[in-house]
Amino acid sequence: MTWRFIFTEAWAALRFHRQRTMFTTLSLAWGVTCFVILISYGKGFEQALVKAFQAVGQDLVLTMGGQTSEQAGGMRTGRRVRLELSDAAAVKEAVPLVENLSPEIMRNGVKAQYRGREKEVSIRAVWPEYDIVRNIKITDGRWLNEDDRQHQYRVAILGAKVATELFGGAPAVNEDVILNGIHFTVIGVMDNKLQIANYNRSDNQCIFIPYDSFNVFGDTKYPWFLVWKPATPDSRERAIKMVRAKLAEIHRFSPTDEKAVEILAFSKFMSIVTGMSLAVQLLLGFVGALTLAIGGVGLANIMLASVIDRTREIGMIKALGGLRSMVLKQFLVEACLIVAAGGALGISLGIIATKVIGSMPFLGPAFKDTTGAGDIYLHISGSSILISTGVLLVVGLIAGLVPAIKASKLDPIEALHYE
Repeated sequence: MTWRFIFTEAWAALRFHRQRTMFTTLSLAWGVTCFVILISYGKGFEQALVKAFQAVGQDLVLTMGGQTSEQAGGMRTGRRVRLELSDAAAVKEAVPLVENLSPEIMRNGVKAQYRGREKEVSIRAVWPEYDIVRNIKITDGRWLNEDDRQHQYRVAILGAKVATELFGGAPAVNEDVILNGIHFTVIGVMDNKLQIANYNRSDNQCIFIPYDSFNVFGDTKYPWFLVWKPATPDSRERAIKMVRAKLAEIHRFSPTDEKAVEILAFSKFMSIVTGMSLAVQLLLGFVGALTLAIGGVGLANIMLASVIDRTREIGMIKALGGLRSMVLKQFLVEACLIVAAGGALGISLGIIATKVIGSMPFLGPAFKDTTGAGDIYLHISGSSILISTGVLLVVGLIAGLVPAIKASKLDPIEALHYE
């Protein structure tokens, strides 16, 4: 018996029981649709979480002073190592794997005033390259440049929250703000940052000024941090070793002494973020698989009912010389046709539903952002379709195999006498 004949018989049987076939197909399609939507949500959640983490800096590395734990060059252990401004230029020149670098010095608890409005802010004094390292985007005006730094201009970039609280919805660029009694001209406003990783205060609550202009608030010789970005993610570890070696040469400590200068790569926390997103995706995938399994149980019940209804037919086929494998194949083909129809319909509905839903709120409400930058965007990926298809095939095969085996094992004499 050819496969063509088996397909013809299977199709005829499904058409004869069209109502049963339709309900089974729809139940499977519903399960696939839910699975596709859940997988799409999981992918969108991962992207939103990674984006919010990387807002602090695409590949941010912080370098700060510490305390020696090894003896080197005749110097005692436990000596304090304090970064100096000259270290920034030395590292930039000596380590080609450092692509962008800026010293950073901060002043917390600064009183910012504008026309009777007042807010406590943090000031960050930085070099122009800082915006590249820290993923800072400007929505109005411009960022700091080298001319601002060299001439020590009293200019400032406002964080999004600072701008809102001091100016409301009014334009801030070219206006003067008073920082601890000193006038600074606003030259730019930062885009609202939805960041879940940070050091010190959120960028939205800070005001950024040229590094050399900080001398009106205090000494600029000792930066708090050297903030930098490696040329490539693959060169990060080598760059860290080279930076530590250069600073060891300048400050006379052992290049293997990791406590003398602390270097923190934010990428090390990415495993936590990816772990969280993976856990959510696995949970959603498990729920989706259970939904599909319920549809599979329905398929198995329908196929078992079909075996019972067609017991005498099966007995006739086997009495006329039909092989067990032929009966097995026919019922498996029927199950596969239902699974294929349910899968195609479910994936189509899943794609449509995903496009209709579009996005769902996530970080926006927490950061009072209405731009949708922190939303979870649902989109269909090839992997989600492959995963849903694979799960459906496994569920459908298991659900169709049990009734098919039961049908193939029927005794022809007993089947013919079945009432």
